[in-house]
Amino acid sequence: MTEIFGVPTQALFGQLLIGLINGSFYALLSLGLAVIFGLLNIINFTHGAQYMLGAFFAYFLLNKAGLGYWWSLAIAPLASGAFGMLIERTMLKQLYKLDHLYGLLLTFGLALIIQGLFRNEYGSSGLPYPIPEELSGARNLGFMFLPNYRAWVIFASLVVCVGTWFVIERTKLGSYLRAATENPALVQAFGINVPRMITLTYGFGVGLAGLAGVMAAPIYQVSPQMGADLIIVVFAVVVIGGMGSIMGSIVTGFALGLVEGLTKVFYPEASNTVIFIIMAIVLMIKPAGLFGTQR
Repeated sequence: MTEIFGVPTQALFGQLLIGLINGSFYALLSLGLAVIFGLLNIINFTHGAQYMLGAFFAYFLLNKAGLGYWWSLAIAPLASGAFGMLIERTMLKQLYKLDHLYGLLLTFGLALIIQGLFRNEYGSSGLPYPIPEELSGARNLGFMFLPNYRAWVIFASLVVCVGTWFVIERTKLGSYLRAATENPALVQAFGINVPRMITLTYGFGVGLAGLAGVMAAPIYQVSPQMGADLIIVVFAVVVIGGMGSIMGSIVTGFALGLVEGLTKVFYPEASNTVIFIIMAIVLMIKPAGLFGTQR
């Protein structure tokens, strides 16, 4: 068996694949957080619960309505986004003129309520969600076997992340969104409904979390705690990339997933803390994050 730096090739590439898959979810979730914070100035601690809701929506659609993975991939993010817009319209809009701390506390409390309700109803153990038949099986790459579903997750995450970056940074809609965060009164004067734009933007960010939840369901199972276990890492990814930076969230999410995978190979004891160590170093050197700018 061939080795690289004393590590069997299959084990090394296997961990890199796991890291890339984790990085896909880090990127998607941190992208949603970056969209919400960058355009709305809200630190959305409910994001982990909304990721969990996406997975549960897929589970309900399968077991209650008989709709499979592909329908869930379309419907669950919309349902998550609609739920997010309801939260924004009924609660968050009251806090826009207050300190960021109030929004953080509100969303943190909402996350605890949502997770508690689902944990009381479904327990803490994971509920199985099957891989779609079209994506079952694996491909032999010679040095490792690549499961088709995991390859799909990586590809889909890249497409969604790059597409979101393009819309926000390179289109007229994106320029309106950015302008609305800097000078909402001026944008409103041009006939654009800024409150509606804010609501739709928040719903889109939440929809990204719901989409990640649907894609995660066949890999990690559906559990009330799945978001709570992930959201702290995702916040670290956002801080490292730069709060509100779209490109920073994408690049940092995938890169830190790979770093985490490599750490599990060469120094497993540090695999659970390496991201937070990197965050501490980045904050000391560049407090705004690698891609961020001081506000």
